[in-house]
Parts: sequence; structure tokens; C-alpha cells
Amino acid sequence: MKSSQILPHILKKTVDEDPDRIAIHLIGADGDEALSFHDLLHRSGGYARAFEHAGIQRGEVVVIILEHGADLLQAFIGGILMGAIPSIMPFLTEKLSPQRYRESLSALIAITKPVAILTYPAFIEEVHAALREGDSVRVVLDSSAVAQDDVLAIETMAGFDSKPEDIVFLQHSSGTTGLQKGVALSHRAVINQIAAYAEALQMTSVDTVVSWLPLYHDMGLITGFIMPLLLRSPLVLMSPFAWMRAPYKLFQAVSKYGGTLTWLPNFAYNYCARKIRDRDLVDVDLSTWRAVINCSEPMRWASQQMFLERFAPYGLKPQALATCYAMAENVFAVTQGGINSPANVDEIDLLALQEEGRAVPAQGGAPSRLMLSAGTPIPETELRVLDEQHKHLPERIIGEIALQSNCMLNGYFNRTDLEKEAFHDGWYLTGDLGYLAEGQLYVSGRKKEMIIVGGKNIYPQDLEQIAADVEGVHPGRVVAFGIFNEQSGTEDVVVVAETDSENEDERRRIAGEIRLQVNKGTDIALRYVQVVDRMWLLKTSSGKIARNANREKYIAMVQN
Repeated sequence: MKSSQILPHILKKTVDEDPDRIAIHLIGADGDEALSFHDLLHRSGGYARAFEHAGIQRGEVVVIILEHGADLLQAFIGGILMGAIPSIMPFLTEKLSPQRYRESLSALIAITKPVAILTYPAFIEEVHAALREGDSVRVVLDSSAVAQDDVLAIETMAGFDSKPEDIVFLQHSSGTTGLQKGVALSHRAVINQIAAYAEALQMTSVDTVVSWLPLYHDMGLITGFIMPLLLRSPLVLMSPFAWMRAPYKLFQAVSKYGGTLTWLPNFAYNYCARKIRDRDLVDVDLSTWRAVINCSEPMRWASQQMFLERFAPYGLKPQALATCYAMAENVFAVTQGGINSPANVDEIDLLALQEEGRAVPAQGGAPSRLMLSAGTPIPETELRVLDEQHKHLPERIIGEIALQSNCMLNGYFNRTDLEKEAFHDGWYLTGDLGYLAEGQLYVSGRKKEMIIVGGKNIYPQDLEQIAADVEGVHPGRVVAFGIFNEQSGTEDVVVVAETDSENEDERRRIAGEIRLQVNKGTDIALRYVQVVDRMWLLKTSSGKIARNANREKYIAMVQN
């Protein structure tokens, strides 16, 4: 691929040269559906024509709110073919607060100013309820009314006249106050990212990607759709909701289709290791998996080891465990580890980390923290670690991670205020904290989420990991945060954990065990632990625990 190209040309070339090649195997409740490149692209033309007939022009934003499946894929490609700027937003589920969802949708419309929203029939009323007087939305399209007939003359569509620097789609960064940061990505940035990341992964059309990740998140959209599509690598795609209900289906799909690459957030390693039963893995062979890549949230060595021990009997190889640091602002990947050699594990002194901001190798039996390397920068990407004055820090000093690359965002769509804050002297400021050691990146946490207790920097992820290991805590459903105490002049630490148990004695045991383990494993005295029902914790649209929103919910609860 050349950076002078645009996505419609690459897709059209694939159809011309290899039309019957299978692009995507969609795994559904009623069986698998195989879509060839010809079928996928030409059916997408139906959506492109629908957008044109609705009066949508090149360069105008179309928000897509559809359930996981063929229509979502085709609508997104259809938007690109006709030169619109598609952006996928999650639809309302039981895991999202209806009020927060409506607020998010209204905020997105107000800031991003889409001219159209495409959704399914049952959701049209919800979309209209989010619209406000003076909004930019001219039309709400019903996906069931879009003709599914093949449209053969796709090369006549306006998207083929796009330039490499034009915005091809938006990725919306998730947050607790709505999807307000539309990351605008050009054709050139996307193509540069795919080329560089494929080199780092040694990925070719021989690879098969198996994914359950939602497409409204950058990890799912890029690794679980755009990248395999542009590289002509077969994609096996299942719904994230199907995966949550039956995670073993991912493993069955890897075995059935000879999957080689999969990306997982850290909680999924624990979830799969704990939830999947041997009876669901009969005749499953995982030996084709060459990289299971930990990404999207803080990575834990213990989680990967649990995953390896559970599935090694089914052919999972130790060298398949890989790591990645990524963000939508760089299209996706920033670093990659674990492809040519195992991802590094750095054991550092915990007190030096908390009190001095230094990543000093641990000595003897002193309290320590295992840091899992995120690998080295992908080609054409540079990293630095900066202090508060944006000065370059030496190795093993904690600071803010900054990057430069040839696949950076064009900007935050209609948010020039955020662009000024996000860059310094041409370097993008990620808001993540970490350090470099021997060329490897180690990510320690988010700058804004640090808890400061008596002058010590406490990373909430450390506390969450300790609490998550307590028996009875639901996997991945823990949050830690700080609340300022006026009397002590510092922050009190709070841990909130979900459990499936309704027994009050069991809940007290869980709370007591969390306190005990945190007090033993860290340098703080944890007092406040709240054990709550399942689904109490709020998550962002991308599935991450919404730390600030849960802090607000906890404060409201204890005040009432």
C-alpha cells in the first residue's frame, strides 16, 4: 500500500484482482455467513446510494448506530465510498445508563454536527428524542429501508475523488461525559498505520484475524475490520454480546478457521480463563494462534499467565502472548511487543515508584510491582517521556508519554480547543504516564487518575488488580479512586467491587479480604470498600470502567 492511495481505490483493486476471496466470516446465532470482497463492497454500494439519495454530500458526517453485523460493516464502507465521513457510535444496551447514553448522543450531535444518523427501526424514536432544536441532523435513516441489491458501478461514486489528506472517518474517544472527541483520521494516516503495524506484526494475507471487539472502539474498528480488509487477511467476526455470553466461541472460531491473530483487553484474559469450561473446548486446537495481543487497558503479567496456564493444554503457545500500546489519535498502534521475542517483564521497586517517580529495579524482598512491557514503537513512530514542563526525561523516570508519527490524527473534529492542549512542539501528549527502559515502553497509568495519599502517588490500577483477585469479586468489575479529605488534607482511597453474591455475610467477607490484601500488598491503609450488585458500576461506551462517573455515583450514594 502507498500513502498516496485512498481507501476506495485499495478496496476496488482487491475486488478487481480477487473478487471471490472471502473477506469476512460473520459468526451469528443461526450459523456463519461468509462475505467475499465482491459481496461486501458491492452491497456497501447500496448504502452509498442511500446516503446520496438523502442529500448527503462529500465531507459531511454520518453517524451510524447499528447492531453488530453485516449492515454495520456495509454502511461504514458505503459512507467511505460516497465520500461522506462515517462514524460508528454504540447503540443503547443494558450495560449503558440510558440517561448518560442520551446525553452522549446529544453532545456528539452538538459538537460533531452530523447531517444524518443511520439506525435500525427500533432505535429511530430514541434518536429523535436526542435531537435538539437547531441541530445539524437533516435526516434519520432507517437501515431496513436501504436497498440491498448489488450496485456495480461503485467507481463512479464521489469517494473515489477523495485526496489522501481528506478525512476518511471519525473515531470517537470514549469518556464519562459523552463521546465528544471525534478523532479525525485521513486516508493517508490510516494507510500509513496499516503499513507500519503490519510490518511490526509481520502480518500478511496469510494471517486470519479472529475478533469479537466492538467496531465503535479503535481496537475493534482497526484490528477487527479495517486492517484485515486492506491487507486481504480473512476476518472472523463475532458479536461482543455473543462473546460475553459464550466466550468459548472465540476459541472454537480460532480452531475452526485457523486463527492467527487476536486482540484482547486485559480483563478478557481473566474472564476467559475463569469462565470457559473444558466441555466447551472439546477438539479445540489453538496451535495456529501466533499472537494474542493484550491492549486497550492496563496490561497485567498475571492475567496473561493465567490465560496461558488455562489454555496451554489446547495448543496455546507461550510465545503467542503479545502486548500493544495504542490510541485512536495514532489510528491505533503506537508500540508492539512479543512478536519476535517474549514481552519484557520489569520488576520495579514500589516505594521508589510511588515516592520518587522512578522505575528502579527491585532488590531483595522489598515491595515491588511487575511492569509488562508494551514493546517498542512501530515503524515511523517516535516516543518520548516528558516532565510537567514538557522537558525530555531520561530512561526509568516516570513522566507523560508523548509521540510523533506519520499516522497522527488530522485533529479533533470541531474541537480546536482540544488540539491546542494535546500538542507541544509537534509532540502529541497522550495523558498516559510511563517510562522507557532499553527502548521498551512501560505504561503505569493515566495522569488524571492518579491518587495522591500523603505525598505518595498511588495508581488505581494497582489496587483494582489486587481487589480483582479476591474470590467472589466479579472479573473486571472493580474501580478505585480518591476522594479528598478536608480534615486530613489528602485523599482517602475508595474501592468499589461488584459481586454475584447477594449474601450479606459473603459481601462482608469480600470487603474484609479486599482491605487485607490491599493493606498487605501496598503502602496504604485502605478503609473504604463498597461491595455492590452486578451492573452497579458504570462503564464507558468502549467497555472501560468510568472511574470519575463511578466516583460521583459513590459520593451520591454515601451522601444519601
